[in-house]
Amino acid sequence: MKLGVVSLGCDKATVDSERLVGQLVGHGAVVTPDLPGADVILVNTCGFIDAAKQESIDAILAAAKLKAAGEVKAVVAVGCLVERYRAELQREMPEVDLYLGFSDLHRLVPTLAARGLLEDPVAAHPGVRQFLGASPHVRYLKISEGCDHTCAFCAIPLMRGRHRSEPLDRLLREAQQLEAQGAQEINLVAQDLGHWGRDLGLGGPKLPDLLEALLRETSVPWYRLLYVYSAGLTERLVTLIAREPRLVPYLDIPIQHAADGVLERMRRPERQATLRAKIAWLRATVPDLALRTTCLVGFPGETDADFRTLLDFLEEAQFDRVGAFAYSAQDGTRAAKLADDVPEAVKRERLEELLEVQRAISAERLARFVGRDARALVDAVSDPSDASQVGATHVARLPWQADDVDGVTYVAGGGWARPGTFLDVRITEAEDYDFRAVALA
Repeated sequence: MKLGVVSLGCDKATVDSERLVGQLVGHGAVVTPDLPGADVILVNTCGFIDAAKQESIDAILAAAKLKAAGEVKAVVAVGCLVERYRAELQREMPEVDLYLGFSDLHRLVPTLAARGLLEDPVAAHPGVRQFLGASPHVRYLKISEGCDHTCAFCAIPLMRGRHRSEPLDRLLREAQQLEAQGAQEINLVAQDLGHWGRDLGLGGPKLPDLLEALLRETSVPWYRLLYVYSAGLTERLVTLIAREPRLVPYLDIPIQHAADGVLERMRRPERQATLRAKIAWLRATVPDLALRTTCLVGFPGETDADFRTLLDFLEEAQFDRVGAFAYSAQDGTRAAKLADDVPEAVKRERLEELLEVQRAISAERLARFVGRDARALVDAVSDPSDASQVGATHVARLPWQADDVDGVTYVAGGGWARPGTFLDVRITEAEDYDFRAVALA
């Protein structure tokens, strides 16, 4: 069976796709990038925000169109959008053969086998994750599923359910598989990494125990922590990050806002004072720590004064990177019951202003590294047709740059270094989000 895969949404969804494809490959499937020539197209959907929902619907429709045109025998849709809107999708797009929510994924293999599209397990290691991206040296390890937070704007608990930790031994085996497949950087992801282990029994392992086990049982050079709520940043965890060079000095801590009234309506656990204290502690404890966060503008009731409070806090906190979104009501959330009283035009204006303010902050933060030596992970050989890469031989990242969401480092020199190798470099220039560097002999 030739399998075409369309994986949408976050890095956690990418892990889901790779695990599902591993099961299918273990039963004889062969992954193909040629969607029109596939026997089965698997679409892993996202339902987080309106734009992502539309992208998922468009991908399902495109796959169904290919099926109607000829070679494709079946279209399967899974993921967050299906979990939330399966009945509506089945009614509107009946040409899709199989809609599977998270509790139904066990039906995927037997259903396709019943149609004669899959075989008995034939792979040497059925179930091993199959890499679906462009950079096999950068991988993601999802350590838990679901979320116990009750943020008013977020539908993830409605789609993914309550928090459930993956067992430590299973995560160690998967990390070792990723290392065997060439991983040089493993990004730990979850809705909140800090919650890992809370459901594994009294006295059971917690996130620092997992990190220590990963460092002990693998030799992966870089581990990166993404999506840690501030409440999960314990003294033991932060001290471990400061002490262990293979844990890159980088944390992604979503704050969403800084005006206490908005935070309260969002049902967020922090307030501006606690955020300020936590950021100061982190920077005092972890040398050269890069902090990334996420902000949401236009939440119901957000006034101009609230928005100015957020901008003032960003100026004060000096985050290295900020991802920002404009609020849109999501079905079933607490916020959907509130009056969406911030006009769309105002949301867009606030979003643009926030991003412009942060652009200047990021540029200033990066400038402090100019003249320093650092270790860079090569992601690609430079493209001479790309004007932004003129003078560079490689596109790489420093420890303070996460894959896909942050900037890159354009490196001059380095000989024939291949993607997935490390170069020692000297940083020569900082741009808004990127660095330029020269390789050291």
